[in-house]
Amino acid sequence: MSLREAPFMFQPLRAARAVVALIRDPDDTAQVFTVAEALSLDFERRLLARFAADRSGRRLLATRPQLLAVLGDRARLEAMPEGSLGRSYLAFLDAEGITAAGLVDASVQGSPARDTRSEDLRFVTDRIRDTHDLWHTVTGYHGDVKGEAALLAFGLPHLPNPGIAVIVLAGLLRMHDADFTRAVVTGFLRGRAAQWLPGVDWEPLLPLPLDEVRRRLGVTTAAPYVEVRAHEVRRNAPRAASADRAYAPARAA
Repeated sequence: MSLREAPFMFQPLRAARAVVALIRDPDDTAQVFTVAEALSLDFERRLLARFAADRSGRRLLATRPQLLAVLGDRARLEAMPEGSLGRSYLAFLDAEGITAAGLVDASVQGSPARDTRSEDLRFVTDRIRDTHDLWHTVTGYHGDVKGEAALLAFGLPHLPNPGIAVIVLAGLLRMHDADFTRAVVTGFLRGRAAQWLPGVDWEPLLPLPLDEVRRRLGVTTAAPYVEVRAHEVRRNAPRAASADRAYAPARAA
């Protein structure tokens, strides 16, 4: 593996257009991938170096397990024990009305440089993409605007991509809300306290109880929060409009 295979990327105008589009429609996930790619600087080189220095990361690079195939196998996940990470992940997908393949489509649309990456780098970035909703499940953050922002903040100590930091900052400025800010700051602090998640071998963890997985990974329990959905942001509805939908962190399904 050569770290020179990871490109330096700085495209501020492209990123600015994507940030504006994302502010207008927070559900436009492809724009997240665009900003993350356009402002990544040397993040991908540092990410590969971290994988190479991490024992589990090296093993993943050597074996290249196909996690997406496992996460897309609904029958396999349904057969796992009640309360397991696998079943809870499936419950998260069903609650949000999404699939494991949805992020793949968004990444293809938003990150055209993917096809020029080395095999090692493509494996690493694809795996991080494919584990995004596992992170949601483990952290307890839902797929609403506040939950996504909190999860991105949680991920910054693990994946210090300047583009992701810009998205989080844009969300804070756009929402200008104390509860939103609190969720983001708390997410960042929870991320600092957790094990390095990009190098986690998720496949053996799927049948285990969700609470056990959280304990192993050092992920603390998330406080309940009031959801803010993208359609509410688009129509500039007051945040209080969603006060009747306070959600506790995701529990084992």
